[in-house]
Amino acid sequence: MQYQGVYKEETLGRTELDKVDGLVVVEFGANWCGHCLAAQADIENALEALPDGQHIKVEDGPGRRLGRSFRVKLWPTLIVMKDGQEVARAVRPDRAALDALFSGIN
Repeated sequence: MQYQGVYKEETLGRTELDKVDGLVVVEFGANWCGHCLAAQADIENALEALPDGQHIKVEDGPGRRLGRSFRVKLWPTLIVMKDGQEVARAVRPDRAALDALFSGIN
């Protein structure tokens, strides 16, 4: 899976995201967040092992609807979706948590 290096403003709404076919990893955080920065090497390595799919990094914060629709409270939060349905999630994951998160995804 292609790793995205920068959190970007919301470009998809929840309705559009729920309609995406296939595997999508949505990562919520902020470019200035220390927890997010510390996790990036592990996230990038874990994503390399995944099959085709999309990695979408969404800049989150107060008033951002997409993060609120998933009830994101801490960063980084990774939400794994398959055919528009959430199948797994990890909050402030370390390498072991990322391995567990992605182990059952094909």
